[in-house]
Amino acid sequence: MKLFARIFALCALAAGLGGSTATLAAADTSADHSLKGDAVCTRCHDESEVRPILSIYQTKHGVRGDSRTPGCQTCHGASDNHLKDKKVPPDVTFVGDNKSEARTQESVCLTCHKSDKRTRWAGGPHQVNDVTCTNCHNVHAAVDKVRARKTQTEVCFACHKEQRADTLKVSTHPIDAGKVVCSDCHNPHGSGGPKLVKKNTVTETCYTCHAEKRGPFLWEHQPVTEDCTNCHTPHGSNISPLLKSRAPFLCQECHDGAHASPDPVGPSRAAGKQGTAGFGAADYAGRACQNCHVMVHGSNSPAGAFLQR
Repeated sequence: MKLFARIFALCALAAGLGGSTATLAAADTSADHSLKGDAVCTRCHDESEVRPILSIYQTKHGVRGDSRTPGCQTCHGASDNHLKDKKVPPDVTFVGDNKSEARTQESVCLTCHKSDKRTRWAGGPHQVNDVTCTNCHNVHAAVDKVRARKTQTEVCFACHKEQRADTLKVSTHPIDAGKVVCSDCHNPHGSGGPKLVKKNTVTETCYTCHAEKRGPFLWEHQPVTEDCTNCHTPHGSNISPLLKSRAPFLCQECHDGAHASPDPVGPSRAAGKQGTAGFGAADYAGRACQNCHVMVHGSNSPAGAFLQR
């Protein structure tokens, strides 16, 4: 088995997988992270395992040309009791009925993976709900599904089923086409913004793609500058383009004055008739506010105070 493990390491190097890697430090100072230490484990945990084990040598975690590369014992501990009695689980286990507590698992991973993208992991929605690294990542697989754009969404949708349903609606981001994935907008490891968005606000996150909506504009629309989700639902809607409801109902959630009423205040009201004295009446405008107010995200026209053309 020692020879078998060494062959896998050499194959990984030959495939050019020894590029730059994150700084890796041993979680257990007594652990042997060398190939000799791995051989203690791979003597039993070989290619006959139900879950892939040896394919870790095809990943960055198995590149033996880098002295920082961890070994089996780096993550699972020296596991002396496990070596004496196979019925006793390793010091740290990540899957199965005997898996370690969530905090124990994440502490092993965070020993090495301490970049600025994970500084807000503690106290975040995933950590609070006991979601661990291995719920999303498979470090032993040659290709980690959550890190590949083609397969990332199926990993996220395993829990976020409501969002999966939204992506099947009429108006969506091109998620099924693979042009937009969850990590384009969210940072699953923690964020200072709501809903784990990558920026501090939803609006800033949307502007990373929709830069034409950023402005600055001479005339701004207040709900746009506050939060894009005042009008849009990001994962999918049956109203294009990703609107929460149709006009004029969406507009009238804020604009509920007489000018938006089908029976405006005026002489025609006194006569008991439904008139058009309000000029901007919903029936007069064909029940579509954007017949006139087309620049809903803001206008730079000197005459655009009412977001008209």
